[in-house]
Amino acid sequence: MKKVYIIHGWGFDSNMPWIKWLETELKKKNNIEVHALDMPNTAHPKIEEWVNYLKENVKEINEETYFIGHSIGCQTIMRFLEKLPKNEQIKGCVFVAPWFDLINIGDEELEIAHPWINNKINFERVEQHTGNFLAIFSDNDPHVSEREVGKFRELGIKIIIKKEMGHFEEAEKIPEILGFIR
Repeated sequence: MKKVYIIHGWGFDSNMPWIKWLETELKKKNNIEVHALDMPNTAHPKIEEWVNYLKENVKEINEETYFIGHSIGCQTIMRFLEKLPKNEQIKGCVFVAPWFDLINIGDEELEIAHPWINNKINFERVEQHTGNFLAIFSDNDPHVSEREVGKFRELGIKIIIKKEMGHFEEAEKIPEILGFIR
């Protein structure tokens, strides 16, 4: 049975419109178990807290497991995967509005983001668990620059750039994700 874990971004929860839509659509398909997690302390996310939450709530990873993340949720997934034993394989990951660095944030946000930005991810360790990645960006994201698109492209990740979706906070649906879950 396929399992899909959805991890929202900083300041959000699993009730984001596109997450609710995706959860409903995936449940219509046979043989898919969906877990849209509500991460702890979403207003002040901390790496260890979020990665540990995944460790506690993600059960039975196998070659039919998918992860879908939004914004800081993408980093959480990567940090979770880089710590898994080499032999654990998953089917793939979708990253919506992912970033390694942010733009247009205030001092308080920068203080929260600082550890996420400065504690680098070993992407080679992440890739040991799957080579199947999709990153979805918006051409007008106020927090994720075009440089981030380039960074993900350099990692060999398939890229989709959507028109005028901002940071995907108001997105009602992202149909490209459904095409990725096979």
